[in-house]
Formats: sequence, structure tokens, C-alpha cells
Amino acid sequence: MQTRLARLYGQKDLKVEEGTVAAPREGEVLLKMAAAGICGSDLHYYQDGGFGPIRVREPIIPGHEAAGHVEMLGPGVSGLAIGQLVAVNPSRPCGKCRFCREGLAIHCLDMQFMGSAMRLPHAQGMFRDYLVVPATQCLPAGDTVGAGEAACSEPLAVCLHAIARAGDLGGKRMLVTGAGPIGVLVVAAARHAGAAEIVVTDLTDAALERATAMGASRTINMAKDAGAFAVFEAEKGQFDIAFECSAAAPAIRNAIAAVRPRGMIVQVGVSGDITVPLNALVGKELHWIGSQRFDREFAEAVRLISSRAIDVRPIISHTFPITEAAEAFERAGDRAIACKVQLTFLT
Repeated sequence: MQTRLARLYGQKDLKVEEGTVAAPREGEVLLKMAAAGICGSDLHYYQDGGFGPIRVREPIIPGHEAAGHVEMLGPGVSGLAIGQLVAVNPSRPCGKCRFCREGLAIHCLDMQFMGSAMRLPHAQGMFRDYLVVPATQCLPAGDTVGAGEAACSEPLAVCLHAIARAGDLGGKRMLVTGAGPIGVLVVAAARHAGAAEIVVTDLTDAALERATAMGASRTINMAKDAGAFAVFEAEKGQFDIAFECSAAAPAIRNAIAAVRPRGMIVQVGVSGDITVPLNALVGKELHWIGSQRFDREFAEAVRLISSRAIDVRPIISHTFPITEAAEAFERAGDRAIACKVQLTFLT
């Protein structure tokens, strides 16, 4: 079987090509892909050839947040039906290494994460019409939501994991810095988890409008009205928890200034090396913790989206057919108008 696919060869060098797809083997499923989102890491691969130490060193098919319909079941597969809409979990830990055995599969030493350039050979992703994957990575998304919504399961899972890292949010005052797709989904997840107040900062009005739609209590455009943030820095900080989703040094400094002593900053955004005000971090005895990807949260994300307990539709700003993949990446890079840009495939 032939399939179209989008393959990245290097910085701004994305081509739509033809490839072949084999029949599913034991325990595998052939999917007819329907929607796939462009993630921040995909965008870094396209715009810059990578981020931090992670570089595109060989051709790679990007894409790790996607949904499709079951086209064919391989031998031994049960629990899935032809035509069923499924969200695809891009994460496949080995199950054998020391971290998998300790219950920390998220830190698997032989993790295969679709569309990732972290390792060689690169793990190929989901920007293609047809895809064969293990059936265990396919989670039914129900009959209520569309494929674009189901494809948001992966980024929502990232945010649910960040929320879990923070602990109980019930009644807490929260700051979210950066209102990109992850930032606004953190807002939705935190609202669902019972946060009392959620203040969001960003540099663009369009992003902040989406944050409001996803549950923000208040938004501040730091490019236009940075002075409005000063009230949250008073008396050593007003927030219990900050979710830093931008990886921008000024936003990290703002979070450190606005979180109360012994409060917490969950670092979700990633970048290269940055300068951090360590004196303030130490002096306020802050907890600054990292949050990477997800584990069991993927199934929870699918459940929340399929029931619309969390409605992700406001974040889907643009869709492009796979034939216009390069245009889709260019649009995704324009934060003034774009949030979650998705590719669509065969209908």
C-alpha cells in the first residue's frame, strides 16, 4: 500500500513524498490517519533543526500527536473495531530497563517516542496517510468528538502529568507563563483539578484570549502591560504554584518573583541553557521541579477529551491538508494568530 508522508530533511526542508506501508503483523493495527498536530518540538525541528542538544541528524517524519481510524487489524488483535476512531499514544517504553522495572517508564532507557530526534536512528512519526502501530498504543476516542479533538490527547496528557507533579491544586492560586497550546491546556487541566485562581501571562492577545476560553481567571499581556504583574510580586509573591510553559528567561524570573516562599514552580517549557536568579530561588526556598511528557496520563487525556470534560476545540486554530505541510509549519510559527495547527489526511 502507498502512503503520502511529510519528511523533514533539515532546517526548513520539509517534503511531501510517497512511501509504502506493510500489512499489520501480530498485535499491530493499520490506521487511516485523520488528524495530527504540530507540536513545539516539531516546530523547533523545522525552524531551527532542533532544540538544545537535540538535533535532526537524519531524515525524519515528524508528528507525535495524532488520531486515526482503524483500517485493518493484525492477527491476535482484539478490543478494537474497523472504522473506530483512536488516539495514538506515541510513547513505547521497553518495559525491561531499570526505570521501567521501578515503575518509571517515563524515564525508560530505551524509549521509542514517535517523531523524536533524540536518538539515532530517529523514531519516525505520524505525519502520513497510513500508519502501522502496536494495538496497545491505540485508545478508542468514542463517537462524540472529532479526529482533531482526539489528536489533542497527547498534549493534554503532557499537561495532566505536569498537574500531577504539582500535587493537589484544590483552592490554590496559580500562575501560568506562556499561553501556547501547552500553556492553555495546563489552564484547562488546572481548572478541572480545582484551582481557585489562574492568572496567565503571554506576549500576544490572541494567545491570551484562548487562555480565557480555556478557563483563565485573568490574563496579562506582558508586552503591553507588564506593570500589572507587580501586584503578584508583592510581599514575596502571591501564587502557590506556577506552571512555566514558555522556557523564556524573563518568564522564569517572573515566576520566581511571584510565587510565595516555599511555593512551587513546575517547569514544563524546554530550551537551551538560561540564566536563573538563584539568590531568589534559594532565598524563598522554592520548589522548582521538571515535568516531562507523560505516562498513564494519556488514557486519562483520551477519557477527558472523549467526554468533553475538557473541551479542546478552542485551541485548534488552523488545519491544513498534508499536501500543504510546509505552509502548516509556517503558520504554526506565527504565534500572533496560531495556536494548535493540525494536518489532515485522507477522508
